Amino acid sequence: MVAQILFLVITLAAIALFTVNLRKIIRNIRLGKSVDRSDQPQKRLMTMLRVAFGQSKMVVRPIPAFLHFFVYIGFVIINIEVLEIVIDGLFGTHRVFHGLGGFYDFLIGSFEILALTVWVSCVIFLIRRNILKLKRFSGAEMTNWPKSDANYILFIEVLLMSAFLFMNAADLKLQLSGASHYITAGSFPVSQYLVNLLPASEGSLVIVERACWWFHIIGILAFLNYLPYSKHFHILFAFPNTYYSKLLPKGAFTNMPAVTNEVKAMLDPSFVPAEGEPGKFGAKDATDLSWVNLMNAYTCTECGRCTSVCPANITGKLLSPRKIMMDTRDRITEIGKNIDQHGTNHQDGKSLLDDYITREEIWACTSCNACVEACPVNIDPLEIIMELRRFSVMEESQAPGSINAMLGNIENNQAPWKYSPADRFNWAQES
Repeated sequence: MVAQILFLVITLAAIALFTVNLRKIIRNIRLGKSVDRSDQPQKRLMTMLRVAFGQSKMVVRPIPAFLHFFVYIGFVIINIEVLEIVIDGLFGTHRVFHGLGGFYDFLIGSFEILALTVWVSCVIFLIRRNILKLKRFSGAEMTNWPKSDANYILFIEVLLMSAFLFMNAADLKLQLSGASHYITAGSFPVSQYLVNLLPASEGSLVIVERACWWFHIIGILAFLNYLPYSKHFHILFAFPNTYYSKLLPKGAFTNMPAVTNEVKAMLDPSFVPAEGEPGKFGAKDATDLSWVNLMNAYTCTECGRCTSVCPANITGKLLSPRKIMMDTRDRITEIGKNIDQHGTNHQDGKSLLDDYITREEIWACTSCNACVEACPVNIDPLEIIMELRRFSVMEESQAPGSINAMLGNIENNQAPWKYSPADRFNWAQES
């Protein structure tokens, strides 16, 4: 009973802590501006099934897509076994589902094969990051923590899969020795080769089996509570993020309500904007962005695919779309911490623009949408960049000289060029 009570306390505490942290992140996302993404539910559902479940955008890079597929499938399916572990932990049983007979043998055998593929995939990912040192995993924004975060997760996965396989190996050896409480059940196509690495005595085998059992379940609960602090939160948020992703054609920009209201007021002096509508142009801080932008930030996997295809970054400019998302996430998290510590009206004197993202970065963007196309979970860094630009131009009248010249030409000549409209077709005249 002591073990069962301890298991219950640890499980409830882990779930409670995860719930608290998840609620904080959802609160932070809701600090963003309202935007309606409830249209076309069938199309949104198909987008989620294709991109998040089907990982359709991963296949652009076949090798990581192949490895990630095994990690993804293994993570989902192997955790079905957690249900049995939870029941065994609460009621003191052992392999409670063994009554399924041959199907149970099939399940355990499948879990072991998947565990091995996850183990191998994670080792290859570690080699790619730390030995081969692929370029897209580096960058100015990839400081010690982002690099360590990825390695921690991969290392944890290797340990969890190792514990699972050694737990089964010890269980198999105890079954073969006729130990009490260890009923004959399960198929062990992988762990059977680990049996000879284990001690021979029954007492030592029980210790190994129980230690691996506890390590496996506590590791999963610890992993669950690590997610809110990690880029691997995409494991959960990839699904709502793809569901609420923008369905408009890439490059299509939405009208700004504040501008629409200004135009309506000019055309109709009796027009009164709806109460509560903001009159601000663009975004200066994270709370000026939409809740979808903020959810994008928490979903970012920091994989670097966006930055690796960004033409501005490739040519040596300061812009990195990955950094845009990381900075947005860091800023809204900081705002959330300020709310927790000082209340909702606290102002720390910082803003997303200038304190996190520089003007040079936002004006280096060519708005080509390459980053949006490359993202495997439909994150849109360009929308954040354009909102910051809108604020800079429309609220502060600050823009590079070339942009100001273009805007002046459009105002005076109805075209981006300095030529008079009357001279526009001079090129077509005969010499």
